[in-house]
Amino acid sequence: MKMGQGVEWAIHCCALLASLPPDCALRLEKIAEFYDLPVPYLRKHFQALSRAGLVSTTSGPRGGYRLARAASEISLLQIYQALEGKEPAFRCNEIRKQGPTACAQKLYPGACNIATSMWRAEAAWKSELEKVSLADVLGEAATQIPQARVDATLKWFEDVLGG
Repeated sequence: MKMGQGVEWAIHCCALLASLPPDCALRLEKIAEFYDLPVPYLRKHFQALSRAGLVSTTSGPRGGYRLARAASEISLLQIYQALEGKEPAFRCNEIRKQGPTACAQKLYPGACNIATSMWRAEAAWKSELEKVSLADVLGEAATQIPQARVDATLKWFEDVLGG
């Protein structure tokens, strides 16, 4: 399975929004600037995040995007599904029922063991993504981000938010 790079971008951007002081928002252009991402591509992802109810927008001079609910209430699975959809990654086409040795359909009463194995694996990784919230991501990131980056981020927030 291969995820689009937009999933990574969206998780990072949502984590950035989770870092905002209360009642603050960031314009999409500033979010893109923070990670050096293309605005048009990011806009498409933020539309999907908005449709999924994960981010919201405010208008006005201090408007922009912010999380629609607490970081502890947004899982990595929700972000993934907002961008990639909820369709299963593995689709069984039942090719075992085809070809020169095929038997009557009624002789295949259950799902293919290959399909059930793939579906179990997918359920496992989705379960793991569901367990991790944006708040968890921020908590772990706090132990990984160099202090110089933390200081630069705080200064950037101050400049961008005007505070």
